[in-house]
Amino acid sequence: MPRIIDLSVPLEESPSEPMMPQVEHHDHKIGSRVMQAFFGCEEKDLPGGLGWADDKVTASVHGGTHLDAPYHFYPTSEGRPSKTIEEIPLEWCYADGVVLDFRGKPAGYGITAADIEAELKRIKYKIKPFDIVMIETGADKHWGDPEYFLQGAGMTRESTLCLIGKGVKIMGTDAWGFDRPFFAIAKEFAETKNNKVIWAAHFTGIEKEYLHIEKLANLDKLPPFGFKVACFPVKITGASAGWCRAVAILPD
Repeated sequence: MPRIIDLSVPLEESPSEPMMPQVEHHDHKIGSRVMQAFFGCEEKDLPGGLGWADDKVTASVHGGTHLDAPYHFYPTSEGRPSKTIEEIPLEWCYADGVVLDFRGKPAGYGITAADIEAELKRIKYKIKPFDIVMIETGADKHWGDPEYFLQGAGMTRESTLCLIGKGVKIMGTDAWGFDRPFFAIAKEFAETKNNKVIWAAHFTGIEKEYLHIEKLANLDKLPPFGFKVACFPVKITGASAGWCRAVAILPD
């Protein structure tokens, strides 16, 4: 049997989520009343008077671990209408995985193409088309705390183009967002007024089509390569992202 490692954080009411989901749990007693209405029965007709449990979620599709579609970045990609999440080829979502370790970089650091090449040289790996490349920053260790939003190094336009140029369609991060944390972007923009720094990795998708996974976890439990990644998104018509249960599959 292969070994499966969960790479996802939960969709939950967490202080790590600036746009916090709302999860309403309906227990078996509530389910009993619903079932009585559906089936015209009485409480005594149900086992122990109890019915089904149910849950109601009000959340952004960018809550929890999720796969961003090109449509999230901009209406067009490579001069064509951007793909929404249900239009993503599923073949892209199951591929060989690669972990690039940037835990030594400070929060807010912008990862460069040279950083990518140096890490690939260190782990002695050559990226091939459709590899799923994941950026390890260590931010996931702060999940559950408000400071999670501020943690981790982030990708830049040049590092994103570097991976796209190697044939990567899906990349990901264990941080809240794929770009640098917002505080770092806002600080640089305030100092330089250079609007090219705003959401630079995301906006790379205007020029070159790609996707990324945000809020991964447990990348420290993986080898640099030699495993598969599955990150199939929930199929939501017209959506800019889809929640996914990202997992790594390692040979026994």
